[in-house]
Amino acid sequence: MNTNKRVTLIDALRGFSLSGIIVANMLIFQYGSFGENHPEWFGISGADLAFHSFLFIAVVGSFMPIFAFMFGFGMAKSADSLRARELRPKWHLARRFLLLFILGMLHATFLWEGDILTFYGMTGFFLLLFLNRKPKTQLVWAVVLMIATGALGFVPDEPGVPAFGESEHTKAYVMQSRDVYGSGTYAEIKDFRNNADPFDEGEGWLLALGGLLAPLLIAPMFLLGMRAARTGTFDDPRASRRLYMRRAAVLIPVGLLTKTFSVLAPQMGAAHIPGAALGSTIGGSLLALGYIYAFALAYPRIRDFSLTARFEAVGKLSLTNYLMQTVICTTIFYGYGLGLFGRAGVFVGTAIVLAVYAVQLWLSPLYLKKFRTGPVEKLLRIWTYWSWTGQPRKKRKLPAAQSEETRVSRQTS
Repeated sequence: MNTNKRVTLIDALRGFSLSGIIVANMLIFQYGSFGENHPEWFGISGADLAFHSFLFIAVVGSFMPIFAFMFGFGMAKSADSLRARELRPKWHLARRFLLLFILGMLHATFLWEGDILTFYGMTGFFLLLFLNRKPKTQLVWAVVLMIATGALGFVPDEPGVPAFGESEHTKAYVMQSRDVYGSGTYAEIKDFRNNADPFDEGEGWLLALGGLLAPLLIAPMFLLGMRAARTGTFDDPRASRRLYMRRAAVLIPVGLLTKTFSVLAPQMGAAHIPGAALGSTIGGSLLALGYIYAFALAYPRIRDFSLTARFEAVGKLSLTNYLMQTVICTTIFYGYGLGLFGRAGVFVGTAIVLAVYAVQLWLSPLYLKKFRTGPVEKLLRIWTYWSWTGQPRKKRKLPAAQSEETRVSRQTS
């Protein structure tokens, strides 16, 4: 399989992942980061409550890891491209991660609390330690970190003590956010998001610790993506069909079972038993890997469909489309727009954001007919390569005589 086809598969997978990301993010757009896990606080019941549980099993926490996997994959490929141009991969990638971190901070401060770019930037610096490691080393570390993350799912909550983010103080914060986000101005919402405290006394340090550990918790998917790029896992989907089939057949059921258990256990009064949090700590990543291999398995058969080409276009503009989803959806759900925060319901909210994604499926191919890259992707490339063209420069070579003189000078010094 040639390079163009391989990249096409990755773009399609990245674009497909954005459909699940916008659905999962809808719960934060509509209920907030601390309200999405508590439908009862918003009066959600009946079929909408069942659909809420379905989303937490099949979608939430299982599409963002796909994006992380693709990030690691792209990081490894970018490093290869930089080496071919005799440039320093770590230096250029470090600049890329710094800008991602800055974009994430701006995104979180001025637009939305559910930003992930900040964590991507932080994790990128950690991943530089593994950039030149062998695929086996990347796999070992991914497995070790995933096991460590999974082990957290066996730590039971103390009976009778509210879990993190479930105190009366947090509930009051969520109820207040419903009023502010649903009817407030942009300035009021921004002030509340950045200054209101959702935690009881003593819980703030847990959030800080979680922020420091977050890159380690999501690092396995990045490392597995880097390894996939090194080993050519997606170079020839037709030849790798059996590999994809075996992995998808194991990972999808295991991921669904662990996530189902984690979603249903609290509803059955079993939230405090060991392993109840497995779906949150490791189940989402396992299911994401299953989705990745299932998509790769189906890709050779569906790649000629127009929808697949649209997935590819959305994937090529993934960063721009991700940020545009925030701009559009906050306008729909926040008070300075349509003010549907906490009011649309889970099913209707899903239909709304899928309509937004459908517009991106339609517009992205039209945009790419006139431009080669998205505006945010262009900015990232300009900063990464310090080039207005957004293209990496080849290392300037010295004339032969000067090069020989330099070599002799180094040998004699």
